[in-house]
Amino acid sequence: MNEIMDDQQIIELFWKRDEAAISGSHAKYGIPLKRISFRILSSHEDSEECLNDTYMKAWTSIPPQRPGCLFAYLGRIIRNLSLNRWQKNRAEKRGGPANCLLLSELSECIPSPRTVEHETDETFLTETLVSWLRGLPAGSRVLFLRRYWYGDSLSELAEACGIPAGRLAGRMFRLRKSLKIFLEKEGITL
Repeated sequence: MNEIMDDQQIIELFWKRDEAAISGSHAKYGIPLKRISFRILSSHEDSEECLNDTYMKAWTSIPPQRPGCLFAYLGRIIRNLSLNRWQKNRAEKRGGPANCLLLSELSECIPSPRTVEHETDETFLTETLVSWLRGLPAGSRVLFLRRYWYGDSLSELAEACGIPAGRLAGRMFRLRKSLKIFLEKEGITL
């Protein structure tokens, strides 16, 4: 039976351009990464493609990147790929590939919604959210991230924490309310 490598061993394999980095990443994180993708896409096939694309993106970005936490790094990649796939799937359902082609043709004529102001607002929102998360007790921070980043269901979280689902739902409501108040104090209107 193969021993599971630790993150630093896997990262070193990426740096050495050793393909064992992919199999090591998959052995350690394949199931939770696919779970993140599946919760967004609800499709095993699309999730599997996003998982493979995640390993490819990690292969091309490590080096020069040297992630501090490999799971968080891979998790961010698969989440972004899955969200992009979800948006693409929705766009195709609305107008099909022809609609996507038409929009891409018009992209040279229509200004991008991504302005410097938008980027600055997004950065400020991210920094504010990180600040709020750091101010939470560790248990609350983990619950919030598992629910809203990794997409765990309330029943899964309740079971993992040994808390009745109704009580956990109330706790999550209070966390969201706390976040809303924090954002408003920082001048972010919803």
